[in-house]
Amino acid sequence: MKLTTKGRYAVTAMLDLALHQDEGPITLADISLRQGISLSYLEQLFARLRKQGLVASARGPGGGYRLGHPAESISVAHVINAVKETVDATRCGGTENCQGDQRCLTHDLWDDLSRVIYRFLDRTTLGELVQRRRVQEVSQRQDKVIVYRRMHQNAGAS
Repeated sequence: MKLTTKGRYAVTAMLDLALHQDEGPITLADISLRQGISLSYLEQLFARLRKQGLVASARGPGGGYRLGHPAESISVAHVINAVKETVDATRCGGTENCQGDQRCLTHDLWDDLSRVIYRFLDRTTLGELVQRRRVQEVSQRQDKVIVYRRMHQNAGAS
């Protein structure tokens, strides 16, 4: 299955943004701290997400990113597509040259699986994920980590 780190990180960052959308614009630095994703990688992902209208940026003090649409209308598949990622379980990327230059014996099986996975991700929205109890529990734990890190950073600056 070809869902690389790029697609996973994009979904994770967008879910983080959806979880914190009531706090105003969210900085990539905060997402980076909470999710353990490098800031430079997030900048690359958010450039693509912004280009697709999934996020909007606010500049200046108190700036950051907001969702470009309500969380309920952003599917996981849309996020994955926005960063030029695919969900493909075939070995050949759908070109049907899996065995030399020919279609392999199990091509249809893996192609069917890819379509089932895509439909699942297309029906799953950020809004739905935000409502999940376990997602909220993880988010609360991550929020404590960021508060703890900020306290230690401020103590070190004094």
